[in-house]
Amino acid sequence: MKNICVFGLGYIGLPTAAMFAHHGANVIGVDVNQHAVNTINQGKIHIVEPGLEAIVKQAVDKGNLKASLTPVHSDAYLIAVPTPFKGDDHEPDLSYIQAVSKALAPLLQKGDVVILESTSPVGATEKMVEWLAEERADLSFPKYHEPDNEADIFVAYCPERVLPGKVVEELISNDRIIGGMTKESTRKAQEVYRIFVEGDLLATNSRTAEMAKLTENASRDVSIAFANELSIISDKLDINVWELIELANHHPRVNILQPGAGVGGHCIAVDPWFIVNQNPDEAKIIRAAREINDSKPDWVVDKVNIEINKLKTEGIKKPIVALLGLAFKPDIDDLRESPAVHIAREMLDTNSAEVLLVEPNISELPKSLTAGQLISLEQALEQADIIAVLVGHSQFKAVSISDDKPVVDAVGII
Repeated sequence: MKNICVFGLGYIGLPTAAMFAHHGANVIGVDVNQHAVNTINQGKIHIVEPGLEAIVKQAVDKGNLKASLTPVHSDAYLIAVPTPFKGDDHEPDLSYIQAVSKALAPLLQKGDVVILESTSPVGATEKMVEWLAEERADLSFPKYHEPDNEADIFVAYCPERVLPGKVVEELISNDRIIGGMTKESTRKAQEVYRIFVEGDLLATNSRTAEMAKLTENASRDVSIAFANELSIISDKLDINVWELIELANHHPRVNILQPGAGVGGHCIAVDPWFIVNQNPDEAKIIRAAREINDSKPDWVVDKVNIEINKLKTEGIKKPIVALLGLAFKPDIDDLRESPAVHIAREMLDTNSAEVLLVEPNISELPKSLTAGQLISLEQALEQADIIAVLVGHSQFKAVSISDDKPVVDAVGII
């Protein structure tokens, strides 16, 4: 397994490609983004992830890692492309996986391994096999219901389970779920990941692996929803939710998470909907948790608007509001599905206040927020009439805010 092709060079694909290359494999990373390809081939990275750039530079300099717009034949193919949802029913969008299937099918040779890493609904790996088989009638592919049968191509589903900001460390140390379409597919995929993974390689089948990934994130979503709902109730009862949770967590069997402005990112804010979409009548708690967390940004907007209206009654016609943080979690640059971005967009659309945006991990605003101003933390604290803390970035934890400025702290750091 010395030649590996990784499709998708984003927050998961690039660290994965770099880790294989760092451990001696010859890796081609494929992406549709020309800027990303050019950046990586210069030994640099286009995302924020501690420790990653040094590994990428070393791998590129050694010739073990190269980025490209087009794939080449390899021993193993890893697919790490987005799987968003679409429409009000949150139907999974597998078009990116389908496009990759069409692109890699002509390259396949007997004995190759195809691994899907993209977080996907149950059955997505089987659907990918259908797309590959449509393109390559000359090859045999594994069937989920025939786990002992041999095939020309080995196929597995192996989800990532890493924390942004600690991806380099956790890719190596975390246990990995290896869900083969057949038993031999599982074994072949284990060979691939053993190149660098030091954690256990847990064998199962593809459907169970797909559901395991969704289950992990849905479990987190439910726990966060409890904390977020608790914060709303506590606010109504004039109780400090942070003190409440700290006290409750002294119980030896209670571990309540911290509330926030909502839930974002490419996993927890998306994956539970895959379960709900496939099981609309059964997934009652999972649906409720998603609805609670999806509604939390609007609650934060309402809290900010209360402070805006107070200042207007005092004669300030258009108060200045500083929103601290746009990323979906602390100390990263990833804005995908971020509740803070939703809040900023709502504030800009209503135009009830002048909006200043602070995000120390990006250099320019996304298109959806270009009506706002991206400024430094120091400028925001000086100019703003109202401060809203939306993300618990480390830079925000030491700030000193004037006592005469109202603060909406959605993450409990002030």
